[in-house]
Amino acid sequence: MTRAEAPSPGFCSTVVGGRWLSFPVSPEPFPWCCCSRHRRHRLLCGNMVCFRLSPVPGSGLVLLCLVLGAVSSYTLELNLTDSEKATCLYAKWQMNFTICYETTSKNYITVNISDLGNATYSGSVCGDYQNGSKIAVQFESGFSWIVNFTKEVSTYSIDSISFTYDTSDNTTFPDAKEKGRFTVYDTVAFEIPLNDIFRCNSISTLEKNCVVQHYWDVHVQAFVQNGTVSTKEFLCDKDKTSTTVVPTTVPSPTTTPTPKEKPEIGSYSVNNGNGTCLLATMGLQLNITQDKVASIININPNTTDFTGSCHSQTALLRLNSSNIKYLDFVFAVENENRFYLKEVNVSMYLVNGSVFSIANNNLTYWDAPLGSSYMCNKEQTVSVSGAFQINTFDLRVQPFNVVEGKYSTAEECSGDSDLSFLIPVAVGVALGFLIIVVFISYMIGRRKSRTGYQSV
Repeated sequence: MTRAEAPSPGFCSTVVGGRWLSFPVSPEPFPWCCCSRHRRHRLLCGNMVCFRLSPVPGSGLVLLCLVLGAVSSYTLELNLTDSEKATCLYAKWQMNFTICYETTSKNYITVNISDLGNATYSGSVCGDYQNGSKIAVQFESGFSWIVNFTKEVSTYSIDSISFTYDTSDNTTFPDAKEKGRFTVYDTVAFEIPLNDIFRCNSISTLEKNCVVQHYWDVHVQAFVQNGTVSTKEFLCDKDKTSTTVVPTTVPSPTTTPTPKEKPEIGSYSVNNGNGTCLLATMGLQLNITQDKVASIININPNTTDFTGSCHSQTALLRLNSSNIKYLDFVFAVENENRFYLKEVNVSMYLVNGSVFSIANNNLTYWDAPLGSSYMCNKEQTVSVSGAFQINTFDLRVQPFNVVEGKYSTAEECSGDSDLSFLIPVAVGVALGFLIIVVFISYMIGRRKSRTGYQSV
């Protein structure tokens, strides 16, 4: 048996029409909301259940920790051993999932699995050529999750993934129209060279029948040889394409390096059940300083995924790529008539392999009236902290009240205000004033001259 421990910050997940998404949130609980998705990936890789598994005498598996947040996500690490106590299957990954179901009132509700309870791992096997290998996880709340592996002469495959849930659980699925156990089965069929460990830090998504599963930070090796997990990595396609990072040595941790090139402009959007609810267009350049070394990272929108959420008082745009776990822009409503950028959270891998994480929920950028968009074509800097700034280019954003998927009238930043027309006006006014002064002086001088003549 195993036991659950240690709550931690969680993730937000929701439904968008017929599609559902999940994403990690900041340490402050983010309200439930509808999310959107940029691309769908059908290979392992993607976001957080925290269990750790390791071999123990007589069982082969033991749960070291289970992290459940306000909105759950999970990290798992499995070290499965054979009868000789040698590792035969190793896996470490993060994942989260959501389920949508129809109620008796014909509404659709999306739930996050926030309390899975104790877990057991019966059915997890090392496998061989005939039977294959398997990771099996069962929870007392009625959920189960299985990954099957198959083996060939020189390769092994992540063959399939299945997830089972029970809508008879009225606590998790209140007022469900259909009661019973449902299983979502996805064929993956992804081949990996034998004796290589598969790695995919990027997010991938399995989406089927009202269930969405996200995976990332994946490290897995089935059919481990000689009990030793390989150090040779086989990367997923998304991890092979990384964002270019230009390291620059600077004398002070607060020094921001000079950008070498303008980033490409990307377009991002978030959808809810009523259509597009958030729009953003911008070029992003990250300035990071760590241990007196500054790095410039241009966000490439072609290799960047985005998700998000919309709520009455808050909205979220989340970006992620092979080396960016998440870059969150959180917007808030102020005084019921204006919006602004309230919070930025980032967690990413640097070129030296370390993880850089910063969060600031006390920002006041990009302020504009509700029902309008905010626009700033000039380069603008969002200072998240002394060690992290974001330069934006050709920015336009509308996180609330989007109509028909289009931007509303923009409120421009002060840098975009075209004041050039004031120059000729000012010159004209100055000249007119000068003429008036000269004329008045002339008239006063002339009057004095006439007065002098009459006295004589």
